[in-house]
Amino acid sequence: MGEILGKEVKLAPDCIGDDVAALVAEAKEGDVLMLENTRFYKEETKNEPTFVEKFAKPYDMYVNDAFGSAHRAHASTEGVTKFLKPSVSGFLLDKELKYLAGAIDHGEKPMAAIVGGSKVSSKITVLNALLDKCDKIIIGGGMVFTFLKAKGLSVGTSLVEDDFVGTAKEVMDKADSLGKQILLPTDIVVADKFAADAKTEVVSADAIPDGWMGLDNGPASTAAQKEFLSDCKTIIMNGPLGVFEFEGEVLFYLIPLALTGASYHDLFVLSSAFKKGTMGIIDILADLTKSGSITIIGGGDSVAACEMSGRAGDMSHISTGGGASLELMEGKVLPGVAALDDK
Repeated sequence: MGEILGKEVKLAPDCIGDDVAALVAEAKEGDVLMLENTRFYKEETKNEPTFVEKFAKPYDMYVNDAFGSAHRAHASTEGVTKFLKPSVSGFLLDKELKYLAGAIDHGEKPMAAIVGGSKVSSKITVLNALLDKCDKIIIGGGMVFTFLKAKGLSVGTSLVEDDFVGTAKEVMDKADSLGKQILLPTDIVVADKFAADAKTEVVSADAIPDGWMGLDNGPASTAAQKEFLSDCKTIIMNGPLGVFEFEGEVLFYLIPLALTGASYHDLFVLSSAFKKGTMGIIDILADLTKSGSITIIGGGDSVAACEMSGRAGDMSHISTGGGASLELMEGKVLPGVAALDDK
């Protein structure tokens, strides 16, 4: 921070107490002081009023620019606003709200959402919320196989949440009743085992062999996604469509590693083979942005993949919030935003 600002930035030994108050009192106009992590106190997450009052005491006003934690009602995000006035948003938080909330509530039509990730159970709320707002939905990642099973198809050993097969059917029925379109993969990249030496094939989504698992969508699906999104003016992406790795650190969002028996070496090799679906949709979005569409990447998984692709700079907006982005898309009120005087 000091290098970026071109000045010394002092680190306080704590976030509350006399030492902090003394550093604040001796600070001159333009000085920057960084407080120690509030999470060292259990009172932070409990939003304990006595702690909040101590935390706020040396200051005159509060600016929240941490969108990534705005969905938490903690001492440093929500409680502090009760003791400092004015409490306002910073430029980054303001930008996040304008893009995410603005796109969802007032985005130019046709509007589409790309929802990926491993489980229907973790995305069902956002899926239902986006169905109400969007004209088109692309579903990808591990949750695809729960939807395929809901359509009566065989999915081999792919990840399926049997308890949510009925839920997936309800989502598809809801889309039909609202006149909305849901696009599932038409072809799947499958492997005969979860290991570096696995055999792989591209098969039709209705022909996944017994004993094989789906790990990515195939090239025909990517082509269909491009056509599906071609007329969309606003597009929101949340979640990857397959396996990918980022800066040598493997991120896998289809099957929990503990359930596969695979090693991290296997996972690294596999991630290179099954990231084409995610990279393909990112290229589609980047090209649509250049054609005038608004593209918003929300959620840590999607952002990591976008950064890895080298095309993050081609998107309209890359969100800094994972859980906060998801909750905003679900239509939930973010406590750290609601508490501010000026959003």
